[in-house]
Amino acid sequence: MLKHLLSGASIGALALLAGGPTLAQTQPLAGDYEREGHIRHVLLISIDGMHALDFANCAHGVSGGTTYCPNLNALARTGVTYTQASASKPSDSFPGLTALVTGGSPRSTGAFYDVSYDRALSPPEKTTPLGIVGGPTLCPGVVGTQVGMDESIDVDLTKLDAGGGIDPGYLPRDPKNGCAPVYPHSFIRVNTMFEVVKAAGGYTAWSDKHQSYELTKGRSGAGLNDFYAPEINSIPVALPQVKRMACNPLPDQTAVSSSNAYTDSFANIKCYDSLKVQAILNQIDGLDHAGAAHTRVPNVFGMNFQAVSVGQKLVEKSINVTGGYLDASGAPSQALEDEIRFVDRSIGAMVDELKERGLYDTTAIIVTAKHGQSPVDPKRVLRIPHDDATKQPPSALVSTTQALEDDVALLWLTDRSALGVANAVATLETGAKTIGADGGEFYFGANLGLMFNVSPTDSRTPDIIVQPNVGVVYTGGGKKIAEHGGFAHQDVNVMMLVANPHLAPRTLASPVETAQVAPTVLTLLGLDPNALDAVKAEGTQALPGLGQGEHH
Repeated sequence: MLKHLLSGASIGALALLAGGPTLAQTQPLAGDYEREGHIRHVLLISIDGMHALDFANCAHGVSGGTTYCPNLNALARTGVTYTQASASKPSDSFPGLTALVTGGSPRSTGAFYDVSYDRALSPPEKTTPLGIVGGPTLCPGVVGTQVGMDESIDVDLTKLDAGGGIDPGYLPRDPKNGCAPVYPHSFIRVNTMFEVVKAAGGYTAWSDKHQSYELTKGRSGAGLNDFYAPEINSIPVALPQVKRMACNPLPDQTAVSSSNAYTDSFANIKCYDSLKVQAILNQIDGLDHAGAAHTRVPNVFGMNFQAVSVGQKLVEKSINVTGGYLDASGAPSQALEDEIRFVDRSIGAMVDELKERGLYDTTAIIVTAKHGQSPVDPKRVLRIPHDDATKQPPSALVSTTQALEDDVALLWLTDRSALGVANAVATLETGAKTIGADGGEFYFGANLGLMFNVSPTDSRTPDIIVQPNVGVVYTGGGKKIAEHGGFAHQDVNVMMLVANPHLAPRTLASPVETAQVAPTVLTLLGLDPNALDAVKAEGTQALPGLGQGEHH
């Protein structure tokens, strides 16, 4: 049993701590997961935007004040908390989720952002709703295209069910494969932990915010038994299927027009997230996400919360409420605190359901985030050009075939020669103050190559990455007071907690990465983490500290 093995000496014995076999003794889940004392289930929760600082503040109180996440705090009392966990770089949701489920960075996964560029693919058959130019005759003649892996590939992005899924006509095409559309799961260059668990006889499920997150199915396209992705950017509608709060009608009727999304409201985002919470509760009960069919309790499953991210970013002018933080200490605004409390209650409901079903002892719960958010200090916010019309984003200074600009700028240049890159960097450095990067960093050439595969070996890596000053957000609007995507500490330093009722509480300050979640999940389930392509390619290790310490 787990509680008898917590004095094990190393992370190599992590599976033993879960009451499971060593890697050399790995058995298929189908014949092994029912053993007493074995970790049979892993529940993975991403609270998008949740900094390590947010967790410290809500668990212990800001400056010794009142705590406001009792359920997360209770999990920490039987778990390992990592205070220096780093999300993916770039810190976007698409590479952030990819890191969690594959164990890899963009170096092996090829996932840089939800909207990016690929010099080896051809444009989609149709122009997407968000403007990626397509046409039936553009493949194979045109090579090099913008790639959308967001709501733009939905059959109908205005509908909660995305109109029924992904429209292949909006996907990039592979000119070397008969111009076949490239789905998100095949765009990712490596397999996922869901594929490994399912191949071993396990049952798998995931819930997220876009259809594009079917990337979790992995290269085979078959890694998930149950995938659920209500479209977060659809037109908000009443949600009578939500039972845990009043969502029929939606609580915030100021943000339900055809120009709104669930992310436009502090109240409505809670209803949206509650759809996925209900899916998790149904799956704990051995049902599918809709609660309509009896299946199996998943061996690995989970969801993302969007509420905290909205609480950190949103200025909801219609009700005169601003989210974010009060000061540099990370003290939350009332709007943000309410979102954290909602997520905490939701996780508490999951824990209660696990206990009611007799699954709590055999379930490991991992709580982390795909990304953080920057800045925390509201005095640092500088929205370019919204707050200062004399300033411009980097793409205004150099010629690009694609530019992705949030609180980072990824630039794919028109002239990609060594001289072209050098000239572009010189222009950006000269205009550093104009682009809000006079205290920032520029990644290109050999410096970029230390993190990612660079040209000509990789068709997706940007030519230049600009990390502007902390607080700079490239936007022409005033609806947001923070953003993510960048490499700054507040973008990447996220919450990380691994809990099980037999673990002794422990806090570790050694640097870890969210990419270490995938090999940790497999090890907990008694499976070989080296079955993951990215783990083998990058040498990603399982999380430390779970094989040491005193037992209860």
